[in-house]
Amino acid sequence: MEETPGLRTAAELAALSARTAPKSKGEDFIKIKIIEGEEMLRLAKAMVEYGQKSGRSNFDRDGDNVKNSSAVLLIGLKDATNCGLNCGACGFNTCKERVPMELDEFKGPQCAWRLQDLGIAVGSAVKTLSMLNVDNRIMYRIGAAARKMGMCDWDVLVGIPLSATGKNIFFDRKWPK
Repeated sequence: MEETPGLRTAAELAALSARTAPKSKGEDFIKIKIIEGEEMLRLAKAMVEYGQKSGRSNFDRDGDNVKNSSAVLLIGLKDATNCGLNCGACGFNTCKERVPMELDEFKGPQCAWRLQDLGIAVGSAVKTLSMLNVDNRIMYRIGAAARKMGMCDWDVLVGIPLSATGKNIFFDRKWPK
């Protein structure tokens, strides 16, 4: 994909929005990375390959979106501790019962409040991108593939591909029937 002037700056501003988003107990477990160029193309290829290998749908479609983007913003959680509320929202009665383990695509279960922090950070990033008129889409498949290929060692993450063309490349995506 050709370089789009200002897109790196927009990605950096979106990363800033994610970094400064509110977090539970004021504790920050959010990780952020911007990828471009060859690294991004390797991710797109890994997404397609993972979808084929696993039989999981739409990794090829989303990989094609990544390949045709100018940058990808990764946002995730790493080593997030419990909030200590014993609220049960993670599926366990007490925080001590929740013990994250390595699963197929991510490490979990995660504290629901820390996942909410991730959601707020992602929402803040895409709000900034929207304000800057940068086309984007939140994709779990990017995070799964980035983690599988060792691009980052975070526990759970999503990716946000960025594009600035005459037509939003994320708009007319095909869904399986």
